[in-house]
Amino acid sequence: MNSNNSQKIVIALTKGRILDEVLPLFEAAGIAPLEDINSSRKLIFDTTMPGVQIMVIRGSDVPTYVEFGSADLGVVGKDLLLEYGSEGFYEPLDLKLAKCRLMTAAPVGAAPVAGRIKVATKFANITKRYFAEQGVQVDVIKLNGALELAPSMGLADIIVDIVDSGNTLKANGLEPLQLIAQISSRVIVNKAALKMKHALIKPLLQCLAEAVEARAQV
Repeated sequence: MNSNNSQKIVIALTKGRILDEVLPLFEAAGIAPLEDINSSRKLIFDTTMPGVQIMVIRGSDVPTYVEFGSADLGVVGKDLLLEYGSEGFYEPLDLKLAKCRLMTAAPVGAAPVAGRIKVATKFANITKRYFAEQGVQVDVIKLNGALELAPSMGLADIIVDIVDSGNTLKANGLEPLQLIAQISSRVIVNKAALKMKHALIKPLLQCLAEAVEARAQV
């Protein structure tokens, strides 16, 4: 690693709704992009904090970029961390943003399924672990979207998905059942970067922690 890189911090942020919540918190911590992210086609931006850049990528790619050191830090939903695994990085801070729940859901009033349960989800690893811990045999059907359709179309008995207001489930004749995990946005840090750039990363994390605390007091 050259000396220039050792003096630079790259933070990977998630595109979309989470970004809209995260950017004001980062700005409160003194880390604001020098140009409008939403109107630019660029993926990496300089910020008001010297030596700190923001990279904007798909949420599912954030853990990979951080684990392999292309980004020093990242912000990602706890759901993706549970699915991906977190051996490759540290998880020092809960930003307490984008809060939701990972839950099972089934058609309203449906009787319990006897025998193996067909579960549709995009969180295959979490789902397998959860039902194994419950001692329940399942067949996991991996879908990337439109999970709410799976029970009514006969593809699955239940689904495992993120629940926010619950309105989407209700509109599709489903009801939430078991809570698997509380989800929010977390900061993750590359293990090697935390050692090699400790003097840069520690105060940055402190600024973010203070911004989270200040937001909680409002």
